[in-house]
Amino acid sequence: MAAYRVTPGFQRVLRAVKHASLRPQFCVISCHAQYSTVYDPNEKTFDKILIANRGEIACRVIKTCKKMGIKTVAVHSDVDSSSVHVKMADEAVCVGPAPTSQSYLNMDAIMEAIRQTGAQAVHPGYGFLSENKEFARRLATEGVTFIGPDTDAIQAMGDKIESKLIAKAAKVNTIPGFDGVVKDAEEAVKIAQQIGYPVMIKASAGGGGKGMRIAWNEEETREGFRFSSQEAASSFGDDRLLIEKYIDNPRHIEIQVLADKHGNALWLNERECSIQRRNQKVVEEAPSTFLDPVTRRAMGEQAVSLAKAVQYSSAGTVEFLVDSKKNFYFLEMNTRLQVEHPITECITGLDLVQQMIRVAKGYKLQHKQEDIPINGWAVESRVYAEDPYKSFGLPSIGRLSQYEEPVNLAGVRVDSGIQEGSDISIYYDPMISKLVTYGSTRDEALRKMEDALDNYVIRGVTHNIPLLREIIVHPRFISGDISTNFLPEVYPEGFKGHLLSTGEQRELLAAAAALYVAAQLRSQKFLGPQRVASVPQERSSWELCVELDKGVHMLGVSRSGSSYTVEIDGEKVVVSGDWNLASALLPLTINGSHRVLQCLSRNSAGEIALQYLGTSFKVRVLSKLAASLSKHMPEKIPEDTSSNLRSPMPGTVVAVSVKPGDTVAEGQEICVIEAMKMQNSMTAAKTAKVKSVHCKAGETVGEGDLLVELE
Repeated sequence: MAAYRVTPGFQRVLRAVKHASLRPQFCVISCHAQYSTVYDPNEKTFDKILIANRGEIACRVIKTCKKMGIKTVAVHSDVDSSSVHVKMADEAVCVGPAPTSQSYLNMDAIMEAIRQTGAQAVHPGYGFLSENKEFARRLATEGVTFIGPDTDAIQAMGDKIESKLIAKAAKVNTIPGFDGVVKDAEEAVKIAQQIGYPVMIKASAGGGGKGMRIAWNEEETREGFRFSSQEAASSFGDDRLLIEKYIDNPRHIEIQVLADKHGNALWLNERECSIQRRNQKVVEEAPSTFLDPVTRRAMGEQAVSLAKAVQYSSAGTVEFLVDSKKNFYFLEMNTRLQVEHPITECITGLDLVQQMIRVAKGYKLQHKQEDIPINGWAVESRVYAEDPYKSFGLPSIGRLSQYEEPVNLAGVRVDSGIQEGSDISIYYDPMISKLVTYGSTRDEALRKMEDALDNYVIRGVTHNIPLLREIIVHPRFISGDISTNFLPEVYPEGFKGHLLSTGEQRELLAAAAALYVAAQLRSQKFLGPQRVASVPQERSSWELCVELDKGVHMLGVSRSGSSYTVEIDGEKVVVSGDWNLASALLPLTINGSHRVLQCLSRNSAGEIALQYLGTSFKVRVLSKLAASLSKHMPEKIPEDTSSNLRSPMPGTVVAVSVKPGDTVAEGQEICVIEAMKMQNSMTAAKTAKVKSVHCKAGETVGEGDLLVELE
């Protein structure tokens, strides 16, 4: 076997391995991205594991199984038959049609798949059946190992009410609230008044931000109860709710724990998860800029205390809310592998999936608390097929017509379960990937994230890269001044994309002009032998008109080789590059600064869409003559959107509250659209009479579909 170079940061992991010699003939050391798998072939685990999940997490589990020499079985719905996780696995079984209730939540079908394939163990990933005690019980009955905690721990921590009582008994700090099930909306109002507004209404069996609402008054409490109970029933099959005091402007910091079946438990440091929209995480990092060693240890010890209180065994996450004075309060425990686990792997060097498999087989932990390091800094951006300009991200669907991950960059890890040609559908979570960057310092990790986002090519669906890039370069985020209210505070009017400075606007205009000229020159080249000999006239200067955001700019462009000098308002901008117009990426040097742009589209009318600093900008480049003639073209009159209510996202109509002839007030609910198990209330933009209704409950609608017309 070839020799492997082991980094100094990873030597601590090697020293902690208890199994005999680490000579090459006895062990495999596999390094992937920013985590490592130390695998001893003499340490037998399982021959075959079924992954009861889909997408990126199924792919993530399969990768570690392959390194450990374990065969894998993928389950899939009929629409996922060509998915990446299906292709990666050694075997695949279809467990039903697209709806999750008939496939990935179909326990009978999954149990049958286990019997057919002879899988000895099941890794549930996250979501779906990962925290379902009935599924774990059924596996145990059939002698199949559940790679996760036992049913008692799932029951205790999966129920928000019971978990809070156990946390109190284990001397874990808890949030003041009502320790019982809320029966109806009126009782919710009564409890909220007793606790004091604002309050958090959330699903007892929930997680991931679903079935969760913040209420500041009686009306919002009633509405929050209705939506939360419906979302909880849809997502978890359990509509029970609880209410607790909402801690305004907190940080969301969680502790990764790892425990075995022999009473050993560790805390693997924290993850900062405060950047959220609709209670769902967007950007995470490890470690947190906010915690000092004393607070970190206190949180870690309380997390381990809670894990031991329920005899927890596996990887799990204890989530806390932390106020400005570093007081921390137990929020919930997720009894599964967390979405954002990669950043913990980056700073500790541990493969958490491998650790879960070892623990499930009954092995003791390989490490002690003093062996757990914080090496460097890691940042994760959740890349979603979402429109960030609509409520910081409403789902988008479509086919990935072009897709290139920035894995060629150093210190970049991409966990994904899709490829070029994959479909993003309404049936499942719209996550495209988890983009992770790692550096020796936070500044280095953030710079790498900036580069990775600029080099990430996604075509065919709307995505949230513009928002992600703005977050990581925002002064408040860079300084660590963040909370769960970061997005609404920074963008009170909603996200509008990158706001160009004067210098940045000049860079964009110059790049667009240079691209236009490069395309013009390329179109004038003849390929193959010419029938008529001609001497091409070499042109070196152009006068152009560039339109951007209703502004018109007259530019002078001169060319020298692959460099263009663009004069804008008396200022000169030099743009140079390879000008490979067939490439999705357009790396340029603008006045000495390296920039990576993306040409999203361009046509013969001079209309160019450029992704610059993460945001897509539409420009129109015309010759001086064409610009003078375009003034005579009639303009298209925009639609009166106040009279037409259109669906802002693809989804299913849950309820329609009006009929033709009804009079509605501004802000009144007209219908409810459910997308990716999140319910969204559609309201009237003005007071008017309903002219016609174009949808009904149960129907599937696409983005932009007309729902209701007002007079």
